[in-house]
Amino acid sequence: MNAMIRSGRTALVLIAAVMAASAGADSPPRPVPPPASYADLVDLADGAPLVIRAQPRKIVAVEPARARGLRAGWGRFYVEAKTEALIGGTAPLDGALVYLVDLPLDAKGKPPAFKKKSVVLFARTVPGRPGELQLVAPDAQLMWDAMLETRIKGVLAELYAPDAPQKITGVREAIHVGGDLAGEGETQIFLTAANGEPAAIAVSRKPGQPPRWGVSFSELVASDAAPRRDSLGWYRLACFLPRDLPPAANISGRGADRAAAAADYGFAIAELGACQRTRK
Repeated sequence: MNAMIRSGRTALVLIAAVMAASAGADSPPRPVPPPASYADLVDLADGAPLVIRAQPRKIVAVEPARARGLRAGWGRFYVEAKTEALIGGTAPLDGALVYLVDLPLDAKGKPPAFKKKSVVLFARTVPGRPGELQLVAPDAQLMWDAMLETRIKGVLAELYAPDAPQKITGVREAIHVGGDLAGEGETQIFLTAANGEPAAIAVSRKPGQPPRWGVSFSELVASDAAPRRDSLGWYRLACFLPRDLPPAANISGRGADRAAAAADYGFAIAELGACQRTRK
């Protein structure tokens, strides 16, 4: 009799194990978010007085009724965390931090697991509230790893450089001047910058040669140097210039020159390529 009972218990345990394994196999895996792009990192770091590595210790969901402006499919969370390192910025920090963050929810209404894992915060302090942070964007928290920190430090070095390219806000005017030979000419595209400093793109063409272009963020006449992709100069242009030359900015006199200026602008935009962002 005892042997039969033990055999029955063993069978039940095996059945339960098989059912649990089957249930786990049927559950869809949590989607892995794509790594932050270069543009994502500059978007966050450019407006962040502080970049912090921290370890969340307590996470509490905020009631949806109290989470104003929350996106559908996302949740807002109150987080208590321990400071691990200051990656960027100079403000003194307490060892304990608190902040609010918005995170996407899975099919079960759960956020990504990040308790007791290192995260990177792009934030500012709250005046008069020691230890309290305000993220520069509702989702300005990334899961930390050593490679991400290295990439962020590279971005911060570019942003903090004395000759860092300024923010570009649009196109002021563009003019094309033809050369003496057929197919020869140059287009100067003058940009508007947030700080009022001059910035310009130049595209030059010579017969039998591929077109060349360059940009200057400090003088009205552009250089022959095109910015490297995933550099701050590239970001200032690729992520903020319109895809087509605004007609009102095209001040070339003749119709052929106007067409050449628009074509040269399109060439420079195509050379820059798309500004890829993974944050929505």
